[in-house]
Amino acid sequence: MPAFTTRPVVRGSRAVLTSGHYLASACGLRMIERGGNAFDAAAAMAFCLIVLEPHNNGIGGEVPILLYSARDREAFAVSGQGFAPAAFTIDWCREHGIDLIPGDGYLPACVPGMVGAWATVLARWGTKTFAEVLQGAIELADRGFPMYEWLEESLGGFTELFTQKYPTTAAIYLPEGRPLPSGKLMRNPDLAWTLRQLVAAEAERGASRIAGIGAACDAFYRGEIAQRIVQYISENPVADASGQSHLGLLTLEDLALWRERDLVERPVRITHKGLDVCKCNTWTQGVVFQQQLRLLGGFDLPAMGHNSCQYLHVLTECAKLAFADREAYYGDPEFDRVPLEALLRSEYADQRRALIGSTASLEMRPGDVGNGVPDFVGFHVVDDNRRAMGMPPRENAKVAGPGDTTHLDAADSQGNMIAATPSGGWIQSSPVIPGLGFPLGTRGQMFYLNARRPNALEGRKRPRATLTPTLVLKDDRPFMAFGTQGGDSQDQWTLQFFLNHTEFGMNLQQALDAPLVHSGHFPSSFYPREGKPGRLDAQPRIAAEVIAEMRRLGHDVQLIGDWANGKVMCVQADHSNGTLLAAASPNGNVAYALGW
Repeated sequence: MPAFTTRPVVRGSRAVLTSGHYLASACGLRMIERGGNAFDAAAAMAFCLIVLEPHNNGIGGEVPILLYSARDREAFAVSGQGFAPAAFTIDWCREHGIDLIPGDGYLPACVPGMVGAWATVLARWGTKTFAEVLQGAIELADRGFPMYEWLEESLGGFTELFTQKYPTTAAIYLPEGRPLPSGKLMRNPDLAWTLRQLVAAEAERGASRIAGIGAACDAFYRGEIAQRIVQYISENPVADASGQSHLGLLTLEDLALWRERDLVERPVRITHKGLDVCKCNTWTQGVVFQQQLRLLGGFDLPAMGHNSCQYLHVLTECAKLAFADREAYYGDPEFDRVPLEALLRSEYADQRRALIGSTASLEMRPGDVGNGVPDFVGFHVVDDNRRAMGMPPRENAKVAGPGDTTHLDAADSQGNMIAATPSGGWIQSSPVIPGLGFPLGTRGQMFYLNARRPNALEGRKRPRATLTPTLVLKDDRPFMAFGTQGGDSQDQWTLQFFLNHTEFGMNLQQALDAPLVHSGHFPSSFYPREGKPGRLDAQPRIAAEVIAEMRRLGHDVQLIGDWANGKVMCVQADHSNGTLLAAASPNGNVAYALGW
């Protein structure tokens, strides 16, 4: 008998796809049935997800994308991470008493990157119009979708916030003064109006498919939508975690300038055991996945045994080293001098691997790539910000946690493959803009305020996002695309999935179902930016004797729910028989894989 899995591995010959909600996956499959390719399906799913998972992502947020184009026979990255307003600088923060960028309100809002990113994908690699791609999302927003338990529970936790602080959000998401019960139709007609403006602008241009997509993009970044965004945040201050109320700093010029950017980039690529692993550049944390692979390449992982104490100890200590380098070196490469080549050298990994001892390290240990070890990594983020800005020390901030993220993948029989990780624009972090049906994002909270650091705040700079899809090639052909929600933990959960499949021989669904751990040893990317030295969260499905031994090694193991983290999704191409495979995590019960 085959091993039990929570869901089957989905197989198809024409296309497979995954997304964070089954209705979005169904919409993507509908796009394939109507003659679209994987990129059309991915865009359709992405816009459905902003309706279906407003607590996890929104059109005001961002989306890094990795894809393989069969036509070009090449992998690409698309930067859907918008930049900070030109006016938002370290000097501005110093003058206004901001020592830690809040995780809510308007100050951390960057230019929404999602529309521009998907317009780029559709225009360059897709076959459908915005009208065709947005049809499903407009239907879901206008006619409604059945409320589901996870969203109902989330909205219940936001009820006081919405009613007391974000009344424009309450008007949509608490239509009866409380969340709608599961099964009742949830509508957002204002968001449907916004999406229809893109379709109308495309139809008005009418010259060609690509010109129409450009017109739709202009409608968002230069037309009435942009004007409404800027007018509302310029006239309606909102309180944030700094204890103050602020107006927004985004301008029409910021939005228009983003529209002019070329968002297509080369991915960062390494070879690991015959597979080429592609990640977005260091405006994301994605390179930590590759650094961990470099470190783990020096160990015989199968000989250790899956989720044994030895395996989990080595895995955790490698994560600590890679994330320490993230803190010391990663940032927007258009602004920061990131020693990427040095960080990914095998010789550097050999030196770093020698630091892994028989017990848990409680230190932050970035490597020396030739200029000494940066001293700022040893400070709490708020303390480092304040000393850099000439402010006296203060107590660290304490607030609720951030929003979350979603993911989607698609592959088709033509040889196209795509992974995207939409996030930001969370309804719990910033008020919905009346008439538009969506809030702005808060990704700017990830900037530092020490100008000596990489990822330090500058106007029109991209913050270093935690969002991190993965694309894997084999023999220069697309092999796997995957990703997850989970903030700083994304490149830990997806790494365990990848190793479960490639090192331990599990099928895709077994690899997703297996229990996970993640380290919180390093500073969080989210306000209030706290780290927990030695902390390791573990699912209790891991053997009790392994947990006990990990604690004896000095790991601060905290048990969480059996299925409390990890929402990994994946598609795969089996070139030996011309079939496609997909799988989705059962966590939350709404992510789904489909195939045809």
